[in-house]
Amino acid sequence: MGVSAVVRLGVRSATSEASVNSITLFVVLLCLCILIGHLLEKNRWMTESVTALLIGLCTGIVILLNTKGKSSHILVFNEDLFFIYLLPPIIFNAGFQVKKKRFFQNFMTITLLGAVGSLVSFVIISLGSMQLFKKLDIGFLEMGDYLALGAIFSATDSVCTLQVLDQDETPLLYSLVFGEGVVNDATSVALFNAIQKFDLSHINSTIAMEFSGSFLVLLFTSMVLGVAVGLLSAYIIKKLYLGRHSTDREVALMILMAYLSYMVAELFDLSGILTVFFCGLVMSHYTWHNVTESSRVTTKHAFATFSLVSEIFIFLYVGMDALDIEKWKFVKESPGTSVGVSSILLGLVLVGRAAFVFPLCFLSNLTRRSQADKIGFKQQVTVWWAGLMRGAVSVALAYNWFTMSGHTQQRGNAVMITSTITVVLFTNVVCGLLTKPLVRFLLPQQKQFDSIMMSSESEMSLAMPLLLANGEDSKSNMSSDNMPRPSSLRMFLTTPTRSVHYYWRKFDDSYMRPVFGGRGFVPYAPGSPNENMHQSLLGEQIIVE
Repeated sequence: MGVSAVVRLGVRSATSEASVNSITLFVVLLCLCILIGHLLEKNRWMTESVTALLIGLCTGIVILLNTKGKSSHILVFNEDLFFIYLLPPIIFNAGFQVKKKRFFQNFMTITLLGAVGSLVSFVIISLGSMQLFKKLDIGFLEMGDYLALGAIFSATDSVCTLQVLDQDETPLLYSLVFGEGVVNDATSVALFNAIQKFDLSHINSTIAMEFSGSFLVLLFTSMVLGVAVGLLSAYIIKKLYLGRHSTDREVALMILMAYLSYMVAELFDLSGILTVFFCGLVMSHYTWHNVTESSRVTTKHAFATFSLVSEIFIFLYVGMDALDIEKWKFVKESPGTSVGVSSILLGLVLVGRAAFVFPLCFLSNLTRRSQADKIGFKQQVTVWWAGLMRGAVSVALAYNWFTMSGHTQQRGNAVMITSTITVVLFTNVVCGLLTKPLVRFLLPQQKQFDSIMMSSESEMSLAMPLLLANGEDSKSNMSSDNMPRPSSLRMFLTTPTRSVHYYWRKFDDSYMRPVFGGRGFVPYAPGSPNENMHQSLLGEQIIVE
C-alpha cells in the first residue's frame, strides 16, 4: 500500500471517528432533553423548547472550553439538513394531528393572520430596517438583503405557546395559534424563495405584479400538490389492502409518500411546507382510515415521534451555535453595531406583530355572529405573544442568505447572523419563560374550562341536525336527548340553514369517500380496519375532526 493511500485511509478514519463522536454526543443530548423536559413538564416556567435551548447553550460552553475557544458546536449547520430532514416531519405531523373541523371553521381568520399578517410584518420589518439601519451607518446591505430580513423575521415559532395551550380546553385559541404558525412559515419561506428568484434592486409596478402573481401561484399549486399526493396514497392503500399481508408495508408507504410530497414540491420550487401540511391533512381524513388498526396506532405515534425529535434537535443546535466563535470574532470589533441591529430587529418584530394581530382580529370578529366565538382581547394578546418568538426557520433562512455552507466569511454577514441568533435566543428564552405565567394569568384554567364545556355542548347540539342528515352517529344522537337545545329563533340567527361544512359532507360522502376510502367507506376484509372502535363521536374527533 502506497504512502498516499495510507494517508487517505488515516484521514478517512479520523473523519469517521469524529463523525461517530459527534453523533453519539448529539444522541445523548437528545435523550437528556427528553428526560429533563419530562421532569419539568409541570414546571411553571420551563417548556421543552426552552429546555433544549439552555442545554444547547451549556453544551456549547463546555465544548468552547474544551477546544480552547476554537469551536462551540459538534456539527456544522447546513440549511439542507434543516429543510430536507428536520422540517418535513414537524409540518406533516401538524397537518396529520390537526382537528380539521375546528381548523376549517377558523380558516379565514387563520389565513388572515398567517398570510396577510406575514405580508404586513414583512413590509414593516423590511422598510423599518432600511430606514433605521442607515442611522447606524450600516452600508453593506442592499435592497435584496433588506427584503430578505423581512422574510427571515416574519417567520414565527409558536412551539412554546402550543406546549402550554390545550386544544381541548382552548380549542379556538389553539386552532388560531397553530394554524397561523403553519401558514406563516409557509408564507415566509415562499416569500424568501420569491426574493431569491427576482431581481429586486430596481422595483417597479411590473416587477411587483409579477412577484405577487408568482407568490399566489406558488401557494395554490403547493396546496394542490399536497392534496393530490394525499389522495393518491389513500387510493393505492384502499385498492391494494396492503395490511392484509404486511402492516409494515402500508406504514412504510404512508411515511414515504408523505416525504415524497415534500421532496416533489422542493423539486419544482414550490412551498414544501404547505404541500406536506395539506398532504398530512388529507392523509388523516382518508388514508389513515384505510389501514389496519395496528397501522393506525403505529403511524400516529411514529409521526409524532419524528416531529418531537426534530424539534429538540433544532433547538439544541441553535443553543450551541449561539456561541460559535467564528461569527463573534467579526463582531467584537464593533459590538455596539451588533447590539443596535439586534435591538432594531427585535423592536420591528414587536411592532410588526402588533400591527396586524389586533386589526385583523377586529375584522374577524365582525364576521362572527356569536359572542362566544369572538376573539377576546386577552386571547388577542396571547396570539400576539405566541408569534413573537423566532426559531429554527428564521435561523435556517438567515444561514441560507448570509453564509456559505454554514461558514461566515464577511463582517457584515457575521453581524446579521449574530443578530438573528440574538433575537432568536432572546425571544425564546425570555418570552418562552414568561409564556406559562402569562397564559395562566390571561386565561384562568377554571373559568376557561367551564366556558369551553358550555360552548362544546352548544356546538354538539347545533351539529346534531347535520349529523342526522348524513345518517351518522346514531348512538351519539340517542345520548344527546338530554342536552340543552337552543330555541328555534336562536338557531336561525346564529347558524346558516346550509353551511359550507354541510355541503362538503354531502360531496365527501357521495363522491370522495367511495373512491378514496375513509371512515365508514372501507369494505371489511381480514386485517382491515374495524370501525366499531370509532363509533363514538368523541373518539372520532381525536383525528377526524
